[in-house]
Amino acid sequence: MQLRNIAIIAHVDHGKTTLVDAFLKQSGAVRANARMDECAMDSNDQERERGITILAKNTAVEWGGFKINIVDTPGHADFGGEVERILSMVDGVCLLVDASEGPLPQTKFVLSKALGLGLRPIVIVNKVDRSDARAHDVHTEIFDLFANLGATDEQLDFPTLFAVGREGWAVRDLEKDERKDLTPLFETIVKHVPAPARDLNAPFTMLATTLEFDNFLGRILTGRVQTGIAKVNMPIKVLNREGKVLETGRATKLLSFRGLERVPVETAEAGDIIALAGLENANVSDTFCAPEVTTPIKARPIDPPTLAMTFSVNDSPFAGLEGDKLTTRMIAARLHREAEGNVAIKISESNQKDAFEVAGRGELQLGVLIENMRREGFELSISRPRVLFQTDENGKRLEPIEEVVIDVDEQHSGVVVEKMSLRKGELQELKPAGGGKTRMVFLAPSRGLIGYHGEFLTDTRGTGVMNRLFHSFGPYKGAVATRRQGVLIATDTGEANQYGLFHLIDRGPQFVVPGTKIYMGMIVGEHTRDNDLEVNPLKAKALTNFRTVMKDDKQDLPPPKIFSLEQAIAYIQDDELVEVTPKSIRLRKRFLDENDRKRHAKQMAAAG
Repeated sequence: MQLRNIAIIAHVDHGKTTLVDAFLKQSGAVRANARMDECAMDSNDQERERGITILAKNTAVEWGGFKINIVDTPGHADFGGEVERILSMVDGVCLLVDASEGPLPQTKFVLSKALGLGLRPIVIVNKVDRSDARAHDVHTEIFDLFANLGATDEQLDFPTLFAVGREGWAVRDLEKDERKDLTPLFETIVKHVPAPARDLNAPFTMLATTLEFDNFLGRILTGRVQTGIAKVNMPIKVLNREGKVLETGRATKLLSFRGLERVPVETAEAGDIIALAGLENANVSDTFCAPEVTTPIKARPIDPPTLAMTFSVNDSPFAGLEGDKLTTRMIAARLHREAEGNVAIKISESNQKDAFEVAGRGELQLGVLIENMRREGFELSISRPRVLFQTDENGKRLEPIEEVVIDVDEQHSGVVVEKMSLRKGELQELKPAGGGKTRMVFLAPSRGLIGYHGEFLTDTRGTGVMNRLFHSFGPYKGAVATRRQGVLIATDTGEANQYGLFHLIDRGPQFVVPGTKIYMGMIVGEHTRDNDLEVNPLKAKALTNFRTVMKDDKQDLPPPKIFSLEQAIAYIQDDELVEVTPKSIRLRKRFLDENDRKRHAKQMAAAG
């Protein structure tokens, strides 16, 4: 059976996973009467809850005598490391673009990676049934993007299809062709994507691109067989990027992809994408090979992390009440296991006690890691994100700059420009977008964007859309505006009550409700002024034996401001932490005692 290897790439929410669903159904990989969840490839709990793809996943379908290996990739910029690794496994890509939104930052990112590898994309203008669709204009914008990214003449001669992935049809001519099924897309893939190079006589080699753990099989690494033939129980060795032998062993299990399942096979030939089990220390970007091979397959470098947080042991008074994984050793083991499978994350020792520096691509990527850990029973304290600076050859400090594409209604454009300028954002482009919105493109330092998304949604009444992508390292921009308000800090430990919280209404929005367990140093609200304020939400009404006909004043409390994990991380300042447990997300001061905070503030003032 002939092979084709493709990846589906696009900006977040442009329809990749939904299109893969249609591939599976129409190829017969899934029975016509089988129950199949929407976005079946998004099997991770967080992927379903957030509605995004986080991990790249493999599937395979058979059509017309061809086996087509398909890789579904993440669309969010924070998970770009997954895309960079995956593209080395495939011979072609299907680039999906929303018929209304057009090319967005991640479209540019994934396309530039694909073009750099010499791949010739197939362009699919998806969601052409939208009321604000502008399919032909978007097609022109895509061509311009190819040209701007330096595509070759062969790459510029890309085939284009128009599709609605949810309904399972694609056509070459939007006005004339019958909208029936995905046959035109299958035909285009078979004709346009080259067959993989297959040297079956050379020794077996394979580059590992994804890693996962299985309770029965142990470490499972997925990759594309570059040369030779893999057989079950054959002796293999693992080489790292430098060519050093990491371990030797046997391939106890070979797994091939069939629809939504992995099925055991006895052999796999060059060009096929397989999963392999049986080795204990092999990692992503290592080369699996026959014993006689001495040169590793060259692995593509991954863009460096731009953001870091400190993960430390939870030392609050409530530590250990809700989780069972608390120690430095447990946290270290979990973080290093994550770094093995996710090469975009870097782990290092912190200069603080019982703490680790975790560097990644963005707040969402690290937020997903923290959420996974809390669901596994971990308790952690998380610091405010900070950017990772670099130094140029002249000794000048460089900071990460992001390209920010914002689509807003025209009446909100003024406040967005004002807020972005306070955060050192520079407006690069202003033009109309689909749906009556205005599109603005900024270059802004990553520092200035930390915590801005929630404020942006408030300013645009929830109608604005903001997309970010790492652009480059640029000169340091100077101080940027941060949170202007102080916080309300609890002075005692116990349960907040109605009376105590009611008398704090004038002080600012509250983060807790009556009955919430709080401790000294915990943040319970936001102050209306720019300074922190010590408050007592435990204050109870003084009891007397004097009764009146009048009842107590009605003590209605406004609804509290409840933070999600990412919102909490973006909200805190440098002297604050987020306490994360399996059941709770709490904001707190780094130093819980007021005297310790004052002492630390004096030391910082004296030092700087």
